[in-house]
Amino acid sequence: MNILIVLTSHDTLGDTGRKTGFWLEEFAAPYYAFVDAGAKVTLASPKGGQPPLDPKSDDPDAQTDDTRRFRKDADAQRLLASTRRLADVQPADYDAVFYPGGHGPLWDLAEDAKSVALIETMLAAGKPVSAVCHAPGVLRHAKTADGKPLVQGRQVTGFSNAEEAAVQLTDVVPFLVEDELAKLGGRYSKGPDWQSHVVADGLLITGQNPASSVGVAEALLERLKS
Repeated sequence: MNILIVLTSHDTLGDTGRKTGFWLEEFAAPYYAFVDAGAKVTLASPKGGQPPLDPKSDDPDAQTDDTRRFRKDADAQRLLASTRRLADVQPADYDAVFYPGGHGPLWDLAEDAKSVALIETMLAAGKPVSAVCHAPGVLRHAKTADGKPLVQGRQVTGFSNAEEAAVQLTDVVPFLVEDELAKLGGRYSKGPDWQSHVVADGLLITGQNPASSVGVAEALLERLKS
C-alpha cells in the first residue's frame, strides 16, 4: 500500500505580509493513520524539499496527539524536510494520493499542472484521491476524460465560507473553496463549523476542516482495503 502525500510549497498569505503553508495537524494525523496501517508513505511538493509550515498551526491551541508525536519523531521530520519534487512523481507508483490543507495550496497546487495531471491520472486509473480543508481547492482545474469539471455532479466538501470568515481571510484568499466547488457543479455539503465532516463519492474523498483530517484518512484506508 503506497500512499502519496502532496504538500504545498507556497508560504505567502496574499498581500498581508504574513506567512502561510500547510497545516501541521492535517499532515500529521493522516500521516500517522497511514503509517500505523502499514502503508508506505511518500511526500512530494511542487518545489521539493522542506514545505512551509503555516505558523498558526504551530500555536499551542492547535496541537493534538499527532502533532506532538510528530515533534518527537526525527524520522518523520527528516522525511518532511526532503519531499520529492512533484514533477518527478510517477502516478503509477502509488495506490492513492492525499492532499493536506492550510491556505498554501490555494495559491500553488490549485494552479499546478503537474498536480492536476496527477489527480486526473489517479482517478482514471481507479485510484482514490483525497483532500482536506483548503486542499479540495486543488480540484478546481481537474477534468474528467470528456472535459467536464471533475467535481461536477459529485458530492464534495471543503473549508466553508463561514469558517473562512471566522479566520478573517475571506478577502485575502484567491478563491473561496465552498464557492468554487459549487460553481464547478459539485454537490457541496458542510457540517457545523470546526466539526468533522467527511464526504466520500466513489474514489473522491474530501473533508471540510482540520477536524476532518483523521476521518478523511480513515475513509481513504477503507477505500483501499475494499
